[in-house]
Amino acid sequence: MTTPSSAAVSHVGKIRASNQDSGYVGPNLFVVADGVGGHAGGDVASAIAAKRIAEADQRYPTAQDAEFALQSALIAANQLLAETVFEHSELTGMGTTVSALARVGDQMVMAHIGDSRVYLFREGELSQISADHTFVQRLVDSGRITPEEAAVHPRRSVLMRVLGDVDAAPEIDTLILETRPGDRWLICSDGLSSYVPEERIAGVMMHVGETEAAAYRLVKEALDHGGPDNVTVVLLDVEDGPGEPHPPRFVGSAAVPLSFENETSRRPLRLPTLLLHPLKATQPDPSHFEPDGEDYLDELIEEDRRRARRRRVTWLVMAGLAIAAIVTACLVAYNWTQSHYFVGENKGTVAIYRGVQQNIGPISLSELYQSTAIDVADLSPAQRDTVKRTISADDLKDALDIVARLSAAAGG
Repeated sequence: MTTPSSAAVSHVGKIRASNQDSGYVGPNLFVVADGVGGHAGGDVASAIAAKRIAEADQRYPTAQDAEFALQSALIAANQLLAETVFEHSELTGMGTTVSALARVGDQMVMAHIGDSRVYLFREGELSQISADHTFVQRLVDSGRITPEEAAVHPRRSVLMRVLGDVDAAPEIDTLILETRPGDRWLICSDGLSSYVPEERIAGVMMHVGETEAAAYRLVKEALDHGGPDNVTVVLLDVEDGPGEPHPPRFVGSAAVPLSFENETSRRPLRLPTLLLHPLKATQPDPSHFEPDGEDYLDELIEEDRRRARRRRVTWLVMAGLAIAAIVTACLVAYNWTQSHYFVGENKGTVAIYRGVQQNIGPISLSELYQSTAIDVADLSPAQRDTVKRTISADDLKDALDIVARLSAAAGG
């Protein structure tokens, strides 16, 4: 039996006025929720979800039981968010990502939706366990853009799956993995993963041993890299021995009392058919792009097609320029060869050639310029050998002088 040493740290970031992240660590359950929707209630959404999911913090007989319980907890949190929006229409459009881990013996159970992330650091290597439910990740998975292009894509913050008043039955990713002593599990909001390179995260995980110190260091890395977004880190170290149970603890929005205005007017619950995150805040939240209407997915796809066309045009222009440069270089080189001459043999007689004594594959870089009446057989053995090996000339006049000397030597 192994036990994790855990820590949770949340920071508002350098630009935001409020912290819309929530985190939870307990004896068996570990959660990060990143609220979206700006002033429409991102902080409320993450806090409601984290507190509802924390109710699933208990010992489970099997990992499969924990997997079912976590999935059910996320669905229940989704329903609670929808009910809250029904009661408080000013919160329309609020939502939250959730990434959660439950420990069952020597296994870890993950439940995940959105773009917060779960990482495993094992034997010096950092691996992303969760998959981002974002528009650009779909483009990467379909091969339409590269991971490097996704990192700078203008729509990289558009969520395709989220808990909230978006879908009555959201699709939750679940996974059961083995864990062992020495493993470090990291759950973080995109305030860390979007601003700190993975190699830097791995460096902190490797060199900062104490769990809480490592968690604080990761948050500091996000702030040092500009950190405009809220950043929340939950870190688990799996160690030998039974250990002592950790008392439940919330950070971020879930650590403070919920505060939102009552709304007396009610309306039917809006459940768009698209899984695209249609958040409509009174003031947009820059960390998550907020589409305006259900046709936004088509707009994004068309924009990506335009980007693809621009990439193809750019590639064709660059390829054309490269081909033109190669052709120009070849022409320059060929013209240079045609300014040179040499003396050689042609059908048993001495001849003058224009070009150089080399070939490029089947392409000859010389041509017969002038034949003479001098028989190679009339030359001395040394001269015959020199002519057969060719004699370089500085120019045409020099080639003619060489021929004149050979004619005199042959008795011509």
